[in-house]
Amino acid sequence: QVQLAESGGGSVQAGGSLRLSCAASGRTFSSAAMGWLRQAPGKEREFVAAIRWRGGNTYYADSVKGRFTISKDNAKNTVYLQMNSLKPEDTAVYYCASSEGSPSGNYYSHMEYNYWGQGTQVTVSS
Repeated sequence: QVQLAESGGGSVQAGGSLRLSCAASGRTFSSAAMGWLRQAPGKEREFVAAIRWRGGNTYYADSVKGRFTISKDNAKNTVYLQMNSLKPEDTAVYYCASSEGSPSGNYYSHMEYNYWGQGTQVTVSS
């Protein structure tokens, strides 16, 4: 199993920045990629960004392109999500997730992910 621990959430005004961290432990060698997904009240969980451990390929939702940056530190088994120019519509619980990889490799789908963190709240006020 892979255990994931998020940190870095909080409250910020529109236009501000936050950085989320996700530390992975356990069977980390089985992880092919890490993703960030979010869920706002009354809405479905949606993809935000993902990164492959090998190669560092990154994937972003259109709604966050140019504002959010996902990065990784392989030595620390840690993934980061730098969020800039935050908007009220970014308010959600943000989840870190690990994918063991699949033939489709569709990191945009929540179904691709095998392990999940507990989530961290991000609140953006206008």
